[in-house]
Amino acid sequence: MPQMEITILGAAPAFLDLMDRVSAVAPLDRPVLVVGERGTGKELIAARLHYLSRRWEEAFIKLNCAALPESLLEAELFGVEPGAFTGAVRRRRGRFELADRGSLFLDEIGTLSPAAQEKLLRIIEYGTFERLGGSETLEVNVRVIGATNVDLPALAEEGRFRADLLDRLAFDVLTVPPLRERGEDIPLLADHFGRGMARELGWPAFPGFSDKALADLAAWRWPGNVRELKNVAERAVYRWPEPGRPIDRVDFDPFDSPWRPRPEPAAERAAAAGAPDGKERAIALPDPPYDFRATMATIEKRLLAEALAAHRHHQRSTAEALGLSYDQLRHAAKKHGLL
Repeated sequence: MPQMEITILGAAPAFLDLMDRVSAVAPLDRPVLVVGERGTGKELIAARLHYLSRRWEEAFIKLNCAALPESLLEAELFGVEPGAFTGAVRRRRGRFELADRGSLFLDEIGTLSPAAQEKLLRIIEYGTFERLGGSETLEVNVRVIGATNVDLPALAEEGRFRADLLDRLAFDVLTVPPLRERGEDIPLLADHFGRGMARELGWPAFPGFSDKALADLAAWRWPGNVRELKNVAERAVYRWPEPGRPIDRVDFDPFDSPWRPRPEPAAERAAAAGAPDGKERAIALPDPPYDFRATMATIEKRLLAEALAAHRHHQRSTAEALGLSYDQLRHAAKKHGLL
C-alpha cells in the first residue's frame, strides 16, 4: 500500500518533544493512546505512528467510535455474520479484519460501549474475536492506536471505562499540546494554510499576513486549535480583495453578523416555560428567622446535584464547570451524600 502524505508542521519545543516520542514509540508493536483537545491533530499523529512502523506497507484503518450508534458500532468493528440481525443478509468483515497486519485508529475511544470494550480487551490480549452473530473464533494481528479528548483515567475511576482495558491501551500515552502552548507555530501554520488557499484561488503568489494580522492570530486562544487556525487562515485569504497586498484582516467568528439570530432573552424563556430558564431552578427561602447554615447546605446540595446531572456525573467536567478542583468537588459531593 503506498504511503500517504502526512504534513505535520511545528517548531515549538513542546511539539518537537512530542515528535521525538512519536518516532521512538512508532517502531514498537504496542498499543498507543493519543490524547489532546479537539482540533490538535490526533489523527495525523496516529498516521505518523503507523507509517513510521514496520506495518507501514499494510492497511491503516480508521473509525470514529462516536460517529455510529452503539447498535452498529460492534458490527462495524468486528464484522457481521448473515442473520445476526434484521437486514444482515451476508457476511461482512469488520474494521479489525480489514486492518489485519496493519494498524487500526480508534478515535473517540472513550465512547465505546461496555460490550465493545470487553471485546477490544480480548483482541488486544489474545488477538482473537468473533463476528457479530458468529461462533467462529478469528485471529488478527492489529496494532491499536486510540485517541480521545476526555480524561480516560477519570472515566475508569467512575466505572465508565474498563480499567484493565485502559492499562492495555496505555503502553504509552502521547499528549498533543494545544495550539495556545505552541505560539511559535502559529505564523508557520497560518502561512502554510494561507498558501494552500491562495493556490486554490489561482493567485499568482501569496502575499503573506501583515504584522497586525499576525499579532491578532498570536493573541487568540484557539479553542479549536489547529483545525480552527486552518479555517481562520483560509477564510482570511479568500475574503481578502487585494492579492498583491499582505492580508491585514482576520475574522475569528464566521457567525459574526448584525443579522445573526439571537437566543431569546432569559426572562422571555423563563416566562414561556413558567420557570427560570425553563427549569425549576428557583430556590425558595423560608421566612425569617431561619437556620442560615442549614439553608445554605440545602442550596449547595441542590446545585451540586444539578451540575452533576447536567454533566452526566463526569466529575472532572462538573468540577471545571463549577470552578472547583476535582478534590474539592468530590469532598463537597461526599459531604452531601451525592457520591
